[in-house]
Amino acid sequence: MIVRDKPGPLQLMFAVRGSVLPHIWPELALVMAVAAAITAFDHYVATLAHTGAAPFAVFGTALSLFLGFRNNAAYDRWWEARKLWGGLLADTRTLAREAALFLPDEAARHRLLRLTRAFLHLHRAQLRKIASDPVAEAMTAAVPAASFAHTRHPPCAALSEMNLLLAQAHAAGKLDGFGAMTLSNRVAALSLAQAGCERIAVTPLPYVYSLLVFRTSWLYVLLLPLALIEPAGWLTPLFTGIVAYTFFGLAEVTEELAHPFGPTANALPLAAICRAAEISLAPHLNEPAPEPLQPHNFRLD
Repeated sequence: MIVRDKPGPLQLMFAVRGSVLPHIWPELALVMAVAAAITAFDHYVATLAHTGAAPFAVFGTALSLFLGFRNNAAYDRWWEARKLWGGLLADTRTLAREAALFLPDEAARHRLLRLTRAFLHLHRAQLRKIASDPVAEAMTAAVPAASFAHTRHPPCAALSEMNLLLAQAHAAGKLDGFGAMTLSNRVAALSLAQAGCERIAVTPLPYVYSLLVFRTSWLYVLLLPLALIEPAGWLTPLFTGIVAYTFFGLAEVTEELAHPFGPTANALPLAAICRAAEISLAPHLNEPAPEPLQPHNFRLD
C-alpha cells in the first residue's frame, strides 16, 4: 500500500511510485503511434472520414459506465478485505486479553497466543501465494511441537491446533466452561474472517467484465483519431494518449484493487498488519515488542 503525507500538486503530477503508468506505458505508446500514423496518412496520403465527436461521446459514455461499474465492484472487494484483516487484528488482541482472563496456565496461554501469531502469518503467506515464507516459518517454529507447517492447509491446521489446546485445557480442568466457550467463539471469529479472505482470493471478478472493458477501450482509443484529426490536427496523438491514459489507467487500477492480497503497490499491507498483531501479543508473551514496519519508498507491505 502506498503511504505518504498529503502530496502537493507537483508531487501528484509527477509521482510514479504507486502510479499505474509503469504498467500501461507500452499501450499508451502504441495508441499514440497509431494516432500519429492515422494523422500522417490523412495529411499526406488520402483524406480519411472525419466522424466528428458525437458518436464518440455516446460510445465514451457507455464505456465510462462499464469502467465505473467494474471499478466499484473491485473497490468493494478491496474494502471488504481491509475490514476482514482489521477484524483479524481486533480478534487477535481480544483473544490475548480473554486468554489472560480465562486461561491461567501460562504455558497453555503462551502456546495459544503463539499459535495465533503463526496463524496470521501462515494466512498472509497463503493469500499471497508465497510457497516458502521465512517469517511464517519462524513463527511456526516458535510454537513448541508444532506439526502443521507442511500440511495441505497450514492456517486451518493452526486453528485446529488452537481448538485442540482449548479442548485439552477444558478436559484437564484448567479452563472452565464459560471460558472455553468464549475463547472458542474467538477462534471461530478468526476462522470466519479467514474464510471471507479466501472467498475474495479464489473468486475474481467475472472474466466477461474484463473482456468487455478491454475490447471497448481499445476500439474507442484506436478509432478516436478519426474524430480528432479535423479539430486537433497534429495534436491528435497527444489528446488520444490522454484519453487512453484515463481508460487504460482506470482499468489497471481496477485490476489491482480486485486483487487486494496481491504483490502490487496498492494491495493491502498484510505484513504490516501482522506486525501490529505481533506488537500487541508481545506483552502477553513476556517478549519485547518488535518495531512497527515502516514504508519503504512510500510503500508499506
